[in-house]
Amino acid sequence: MTPANTGTVLDRILDARRAAVEHRKKVLPEAALKYGVKHGLAVRDFPAALTRPGLNVIAELKPASPSRGVIRENFDPVVLARALEAAGAAALSVLTEEEFFRGSLQNLRAARKSTALPVLRKDFIFDPWQVWETRANDADSFLLIVAALGDAQLRELLALGRELAMEPLVEVHTAEELQRALAAGARILGVNNRDLKTLQVRPETSFELVAKIPGDCIAISESGLRSHDDLCRLRAAGFDAFLIGESLMQAADPGAALAALLGPAGAP
Repeated sequence: MTPANTGTVLDRILDARRAAVEHRKKVLPEAALKYGVKHGLAVRDFPAALTRPGLNVIAELKPASPSRGVIRENFDPVVLARALEAAGAAALSVLTEEEFFRGSLQNLRAARKSTALPVLRKDFIFDPWQVWETRANDADSFLLIVAALGDAQLRELLALGRELAMEPLVEVHTAEELQRALAAGARILGVNNRDLKTLQVRPETSFELVAKIPGDCIAISESGLRSHDDLCRLRAAGFDAFLIGESLMQAADPGAALAALLGPAGAP
């Protein structure tokens, strides 16, 4: 099963990403990436960070988005990463897509070196070369979007991530995508309340899908989470962790905003 191009925002991003990746593959061969992986930093335990007691937040460093435009003008990945770690983040997510999100691999490396937290590479990954690139830049996990991948691609990328000791976060938006993810063997499942094809946010999506996620999988709710109460209700429903970006990046003090979301002592 290969998703069809229907002219959505996701399709436009993927088209641009494919062109960028094809160019980069010519400049940086896979053999060079493999050398970088061999001499890179050890992988940090992303799954363990998401399954601690209490409220586990993956705090996202996101300069811009297609729906919001520029989210944060004063974007320093080192300052942000350290503030979010100090405020109680369980892990970090760093956008690396350049055109639509103004991200970069440089931001990822800077955030990773400045904290002790595991770091997720947030991008549109569809090629094994990108997985090698991810590990060569010292990320500890990476995002796989079911809506952007065929079943064979999904299985291949999951397998390569595990070969490199990176368990991917597999993102779904619908019950059908969730079934595809489970059939491929996904172990960390993110329910994105934002439909990437329309950019509409429905927080109800998480509550509708969480019961379909097996207990031996790690469940993450993503997008549209703005209060301590939101996190507590989703934790009670069965989610292990929460990915939060825009509300933190829009705050004057992202660390204080995260502390308020986590509540007293970072627990419900």
